[in-house]
Amino acid sequence: MPDALPIDYEQALNGTMVAYAQQLLICTGQRDWTSRIENDGQDKGWGNLVRGLKKLLGRGGPYLDPFNNVLVTNTSVSPAASSPSSASAFIFPAFKYVPSIPVELASSTGSTDLAAFVRAFLLPERLHDMHSSLSETKRADMTRAPELASKFDGVVDIEQSPTVLICGHGGRDMRCGVMAPILETEFHRALHSQGFNSTGSDGTTIDGPDHANIGLISHIGGHKYAGNVIVYIPPKRMMGASGEPHPLAGKGIWYGRVEPKHVQGIVDETILGGRVVADHFRGGIDRNGGILRL
Repeated sequence: MPDALPIDYEQALNGTMVAYAQQLLICTGQRDWTSRIENDGQDKGWGNLVRGLKKLLGRGGPYLDPFNNVLVTNTSVSPAASSPSSASAFIFPAFKYVPSIPVELASSTGSTDLAAFVRAFLLPERLHDMHSSLSETKRADMTRAPELASKFDGVVDIEQSPTVLICGHGGRDMRCGVMAPILETEFHRALHSQGFNSTGSDGTTIDGPDHANIGLISHIGGHKYAGNVIVYIPPKRMMGASGEPHPLAGKGIWYGRVEPKHVQGIVDETILGGRVVADHFRGGIDRNGGILRL
């Protein structure tokens, strides 16, 4: 590690995960990004998606909701579409992959097909009680409209493939920039040794019983705890030949201070064994957006 960027080994990790309702992983095919990802990807669909979401979900946006924090991150997995007007993304812990998201804004008000994507997949199913003073119309506008999901073709439910995400945002902090590629290589090796094939930057396979998705991602907070890793276990994942449900099915587990020597243990304990490695645990999320703590 660079001498001026030490790893924090003093603070307890449990509880250092940022609270969020959903994580949207925007497929870019790039392995690093500028410090602020909304300034990147000019004239590319994924860059337009980041900027469009900021207009809709960010400060002053029509769907801003402090009780529904959507963590928007880029990933190195390549998009299915390479058009400036379309992008691809994963959604966790909904465990969905949406290969084609229209991103062109039709007006400054955000009345677009992208707004339909937000309403179909990213808004809460039920508003927080603090919104009780809003009008019925406004409450309806800020609540998920699942019937709009039919507007999006080819949506894949990720039911069996574990997903490993490694913060590699060197454009933001070199600790993750240095550690992530090494961890990525080691996760590929460790999973291949257990019979998995894995998606890297090509994005060719998304779901399957002997498949894993592995990608670098942009800033998620806590660079001082590098390497930072998120493991999502899909809802229908089973425990090997036993056929029993995976104990962590439908959950996302955040780890910090992960070094290459820890990767095999995370694969064996968490992905295969369904156990949380307490020494590295930063937090977690369940299928309903509930925050997990030890």
